[in-house]
Amino acid sequence: MTDEAPTPLPAGGQNAIAVTFGLLGDEWTLLILRHAHLGVRRYQDWHALLPISDAVLTGRLGRLTEHGLLTRYAYQQRPVRHEYRLTARGLGLWPVLVSIWGWEFRWVAGRREELPWMGHRSCGRTSEPAMACDGCGGAAGPREVRSVTGPSGAAVRSVPAGVTRRRSTAGDSGAAGLFPETTALIGNRWSVGLLGAAFLGDHRFGEFQERLGAPPAMVADRLKTFCSLGVLSATGSTYRLTAKGRAFFPVVMTLIDWGQRWYAAPEGPALVSVHRSCGREFSPRLVCDACGERLVGRDVLVLDQVRAAP
Repeated sequence: MTDEAPTPLPAGGQNAIAVTFGLLGDEWTLLILRHAHLGVRRYQDWHALLPISDAVLTGRLGRLTEHGLLTRYAYQQRPVRHEYRLTARGLGLWPVLVSIWGWEFRWVAGRREELPWMGHRSCGRTSEPAMACDGCGGAAGPREVRSVTGPSGAAVRSVPAGVTRRRSTAGDSGAAGLFPETTALIGNRWSVGLLGAAFLGDHRFGEFQERLGAPPAMVADRLKTFCSLGVLSATGSTYRLTAKGRAFFPVVMTLIDWGQRWYAAPEGPALVSVHRSCGREFSPRLVCDACGERLVGRDVLVLDQVRAAP
C-alpha cells in the first residue's frame, strides 16, 4: 500500500465514513497518533508515555501500519530494532487531532486544567482552532455548511462495523491523557450514526431510528448518553444539538474530509457539503481564533499551563 493514493473500497460495502470512524473512534489509537505527531517513533517510548499493555500497543501499531498511517523502519540492525514513522496519510490527521483538543479544551469539564494550552507562533497569542471554508475563508459552523448524503452515503454503509475503544473509568482520564467525551461520541458504532443524523437535521426519535436502522433500545440509549453529555437537549420527543454539540462539528468534518481523501468508494463520496456563503464545495480549514490566519503544524506551539495562563 502506498500512502499517496486513496485506498479503494468495495462496491456496496462500507464507505469512507464507516472506515474512518471504525479506525479512529478509539482512545488508544488517538493517543498513539497524538504522540506520533509530537515526535514519538519507538515502541518503548509509547509504552513509557501511556498506561497501555503490550498487546494493545502492538495491536494498534499494527493496525495503523496496515492502514498506511505509519510505516515501520529498521533503525538498528544488530539486533534489529524498528521505529514507526508517520506517512502522508498519518500526517494528514493533524487537523483532526487539533480539533479534538480544541473541543475537549473548551467544552469538557476539567480538561482546561489537564490539557496543555496551545500558542500560535505567527501572532504570539494563545490560540484555539476555529473552522473556516478553505475556498473563501468564511466561517464554517453547522449552520454555514449544507450537507447531503452522496452516492455511497446510505446509512447502513456509514455505520462502522465495530470499534475497539478502551472505556475510560472515572478519574483516570487526566493521568492517561484520554479523550473521554470524544470517544463517547465517535467510539460507538451507533453513536457515529446518530451524531451524523443530528448534523443532517434529524430531530425526532423516529427519524433517528429510520436513518440508522438500529433497535429502538439502542437509539434510546444513545440519545440518553448524548443528552447526559450536554450534546443534545430534549424537549418532549424532539432532540436538538446544543452549543456544545454544534461545537463538535469541526471534529466530524475534519474526520470526514480526511476519510474521503484516503478511502474511495467506486460509487462516489459518502457526504457532499457546500459552504452556503460562497456556494463552493466545502473543505475545512483550521484557523487561529485570535488572528484568523490558517493554522499549520509548524506554527502551533504546545504550552504548559503556567506559561499560558493569563
